[in-house]
Amino acid sequence: MPSWAGSRRESAEGRAFLQRRLAFFGKVGFFISFGFYLAVHAASALRPDYSWRVWVGGDGLLHLGTAAVLGLVWLICRRGRLTARALAAVDAGGSTLACLGASLPVLLPEATADYKYRMLLVITNALIARAAVVPTPPAWTLGVSATAALPAVVLTFLFHAGGGRAGGTRGVIFQTLLSLLWVSSAIAICTITSHIIYGLRQQVREAQQLGQYTLEEKVGEGGMGEVYRARHALLRRPTAVKLLPPGRGADSLLRFEREVQLTSILTHPNTVAVFDYGHTPDGVFYYAMEYLEGVTLDDLVSLDGPQPPARVVHVLTQVCGSLAEAHGIGLIHRDVKPANIILCERGGVPDVAKVLDFGLVKALESEVEAKVTRDQVITGTPYFLSPEALTTPQRVDARSDLYSLGGVAYYLLSGHHVFEGASLVEVCAQHLHAQPAPPSERLGAALPADLEAVVLACLEKDPGRRPPSARALADRLAACAGVGVWGEADARAWWTARGQRLASTRKASNITLTQAITIDLSDRSSLAGREPPA
Repeated sequence: MPSWAGSRRESAEGRAFLQRRLAFFGKVGFFISFGFYLAVHAASALRPDYSWRVWVGGDGLLHLGTAAVLGLVWLICRRGRLTARALAAVDAGGSTLACLGASLPVLLPEATADYKYRMLLVITNALIARAAVVPTPPAWTLGVSATAALPAVVLTFLFHAGGGRAGGTRGVIFQTLLSLLWVSSAIAICTITSHIIYGLRQQVREAQQLGQYTLEEKVGEGGMGEVYRARHALLRRPTAVKLLPPGRGADSLLRFEREVQLTSILTHPNTVAVFDYGHTPDGVFYYAMEYLEGVTLDDLVSLDGPQPPARVVHVLTQVCGSLAEAHGIGLIHRDVKPANIILCERGGVPDVAKVLDFGLVKALESEVEAKVTRDQVITGTPYFLSPEALTTPQRVDARSDLYSLGGVAYYLLSGHHVFEGASLVEVCAQHLHAQPAPPSERLGAALPADLEAVVLACLEKDPGRRPPSARALADRLAACAGVGVWGEADARAWWTARGQRLASTRKASNITLTQAITIDLSDRSSLAGREPPA
């Protein structure tokens, strides 16, 4: 096994990429080779001396053999995950056998000089294409190319020496050296191509290196940055890395730094955990958090419809626990919504809710935080904004989060937002002036009366009429009659039947993919005086 294939840099991710490229090379090579075979013999049918036997003659069989080798490379690399040793064998063996199959026609009795030059053209083109498509280190490419091209030189010698075609010993030596020059030039081009392409891939990998983390795949993007699935250099723990590229402005950097600092002090099991943070040399600020594979509540309802009351209570109770810790130390989230709550499996327990994206969080007692969040600006998602967030954003408190959580509950139970409209202003105006219809009315089916009353209490316009705290809301949810119980067995049955399909449809995301809004409310008259549509 080559040393590069087993190195730390060429880990599972690197081998998977190499396997995909080998599969692509085999696939394209197969179709080109087999297509050329069909085209040539179809054209030969126009000749007056044509015979169907040319399709299965020596030249035709060897051509089909070359196509079969490339097709086999394609099929092998399509199935499962190959080890580094297997990939090296498929690469070297497939390249050598394919080139050998393209070279052997020169030994046929009817072979002419045209066969030799056709052989050299096919082999050199194939090796250069392999170097461009399959990114391996230059030394490995040199070895594979030289091994695969060697039969062409030997067969050139046999071709000229066997039939006296080269005009004596000097002619044989000359033609053999000429063939060697052809393949040597191709090998040099392959090595240079590999050096450039493999070097560029190494540079991309290094550019994706953030401290001890290597970025592997982008999984989400939002207003405050991008999230990537990442791999730690030493730990096996799955990690998500959120980063804020340079050039976003001082305010964005302050808010991003505040997010990681505040989120890192939250330890509730239903709050996303932060592991690490830092800056790259080129000014990118990042932090690492637990990678969550699951389904956001937004995707859950979009793909699976309204949820059973028992499950809704189960999820809301967990979210209340996360918010209660934050509220207890003077932090409010300000963007509670279905896209910021993900259901996943943790420690073998299904349906664990995780609250994400504290990028809009506000510290109630800090003058510095108040300046960063800007008193004259509302920030959040229109469908879940509390009335006071629209009219007096500087005075929002923990009860504003409970209003948003009431909107989440309404969405889970009915499959509809509390208020819907044709424009942002229309939705905001309804939050200010309209009374929400009971979720059972929007669902078209009865819901437990106690649960419906709790949801509508969270959606009261007056914060004083809402539950006083997240803990109080959790207590009221626990006391609801007729809701039923959503236990671990129920959750596991759901995930077995439908959850894995939904999770694969919507890949995990550690940030919201639903855009929040930021509106300057220096002049609030357009909203405050607007009545909802009749």
